[in-house]
Amino acid sequence: MDIASLIGLILCFVLVLYGIITGESIAGVKYFLDVPSALITFGGAIGATMASVSMADFIGGLKSIGMIFKPVSTNIPEMITKIIELSNVARKEGLLSLEEAAGNLDDAFMKKGILLIVDGTDPELVRGILETELNSIDSRHKLRSGFWDTLGSMGPAWGMIGTLVGLVLMLQHMSDPSSIGPKMAVALITTFYGSMLANWICAPTSNKLNADNAMEIQAKEIMIEGLLSIQAGENPRVIEEKLKSFLAPKDRPSSEGESSGGEA
Repeated sequence: MDIASLIGLILCFVLVLYGIITGESIAGVKYFLDVPSALITFGGAIGATMASVSMADFIGGLKSIGMIFKPVSTNIPEMITKIIELSNVARKEGLLSLEEAAGNLDDAFMKKGILLIVDGTDPELVRGILETELNSIDSRHKLRSGFWDTLGSMGPAWGMIGTLVGLVLMLQHMSDPSSIGPKMAVALITTFYGSMLANWICAPTSNKLNADNAMEIQAKEIMIEGLLSIQAGENPRVIEEKLKSFLAPKDRPSSEGESSGGEA
């Protein structure tokens, strides 16, 4: 589990709760609980988001929140090391020897690239096939993060709608001054709910999904360059330096015990 995402969400909730309790003690929590306000804000935001996408994409978008708690499985330095190992095998035994090595790979994307190379596919065609798949992966991932962007934009909007509804109802009872304060508070709760939905749930989820996607896309771009370099018969040391250039100095794998520190 990615502990940072879990701690971050819990910390946000705890700090808001602490602010409420500090001002009104634990009894103050009841002032922030209002069923009609929650129905307007959350129900409206979810309904408007549902109307914006297909049912399959809506369900898939909701499920994608679980992905922010999963650690990213891509280890780019380790992957670069594996590509260098494959380049050494190809240099010593020929490209056809990579077919056996492909059977031991867990990464389907890298395995596909190697098998295309072994089959003697033209390098430009190999690049085209792999980049097409890469673009498809990127599009699918952005569909998920886009779902949370849409829901996040709907939250404050429907919170404001709920506030307006509350204000209209409040103005209908201006003859009773004692009811103005409580009704105004209820009207503002919908704005509070909308802001919490957008900034506590939706924005962090979208940002995390985008960050994970960027890391996976970078890894696959490195794979493409590495595999094409192997196909071109480049020196393994040259391939290593080419692939390491994708990374910040501090993240580059060390091949000769050199320091991995450096400028970020």
